[in-house]
Amino acid sequence: MEDSKLVRVAVDAMGGDYAPSEIVKGAVNALLHNAQLDVTLAGDEKQMEELLKNMDYPTQRLHLLPTTQVIEMAEPPVAAIMRKKDSSIVQGMKLVRKGECDAFVTAGSTGATLVGGQTIVGRLKGIERAPLAPLLPTAKGPVLLIDCGANVDARASQLVQFAQMGSIYMENIVGVKNPRVTLFNIGAEEEKGNALVKETYPLLKELDINFTGNIEARDIPAGGADVVVCDAFTGNAILKMYEGVASVLLSEIKGAMLSSAVSKLGALLVKPSLKKTLRKFSVSSYGGAPLLGLTGLVVKTHGNAKAIEVENSIAQCIAFTNAKVNEQFRDKMHLVDHTKPVETRQNG
Repeated sequence: MEDSKLVRVAVDAMGGDYAPSEIVKGAVNALLHNAQLDVTLAGDEKQMEELLKNMDYPTQRLHLLPTTQVIEMAEPPVAAIMRKKDSSIVQGMKLVRKGECDAFVTAGSTGATLVGGQTIVGRLKGIERAPLAPLLPTAKGPVLLIDCGANVDARASQLVQFAQMGSIYMENIVGVKNPRVTLFNIGAEEEKGNALVKETYPLLKELDINFTGNIEARDIPAGGADVVVCDAFTGNAILKMYEGVASVLLSEIKGAMLSSAVSKLGALLVKPSLKKTLRKFSVSSYGGAPLLGLTGLVVKTHGNAKAIEVENSIAQCIAFTNAKVNEQFRDKMHLVDHTKPVETRQNG
């Protein structure tokens, strides 16, 4: 296989609760399962080498980028990116900016990832804002929530771009044909909502996407949409509520099943079916949340990610690169660089 066909992914080995062991394990598993993958692990060289010496992996497709600093979760993002130039996040993203890698994966600081994505990797020309877009489980398959954390205050024109990017991503990466794109609102009627959604709704109707109208929060878990468009303040509230309810329900179900001898017997009988159902609602199977609209892909996976989620996040990068999603953003969204003045032909 020629090097030009390899998908090159930089991975932050030091980010997350289980770094570097689970991160390195996930990267190695991804290499073993994907012959077209090339991985660069950024982090503490001694720790990475110690972990790798007990693993079998294709050495020609795994590279180490030694770094001396780690951005911690609680650090102010902007200051951390500026101060810790030799951190695994900064150095990994620089590989994407320089074109030496196609994508970057991290389980580290969300804030630093968002800041670094915008300032180091940089946006595609014509993209106003880069949204963070996780996949959430529903009764009918995953739904893309866009934005969930990058742009707390958004304009209607930005939500329009989120809808376009979300539709392209779901069709090409998740395989949903003609995905149903919805606008998050407090009611299904077009006239409901705040000023932002009222301004955005008619703009979405004009797009060449399958816009199906507004969606309320209660309809998301049932699978009422494939893409849910909103500003990051709203999206983050949806995401955290989703995670919180899921955690409580799982805890309550477990407690009920272990509450008596009879319930324990019943738990044994339903265990296979229950595990299958819970697997359907496991976020780890979807990988991480992509930061879309950048010159290269950045994927933020959960801080408590284990090897399987890291591996799936890397797999996202392969699918994204092979599908030429950024090229589709440019072509289908007719991107124009609004930062430069339009040249006009002078008569004479």
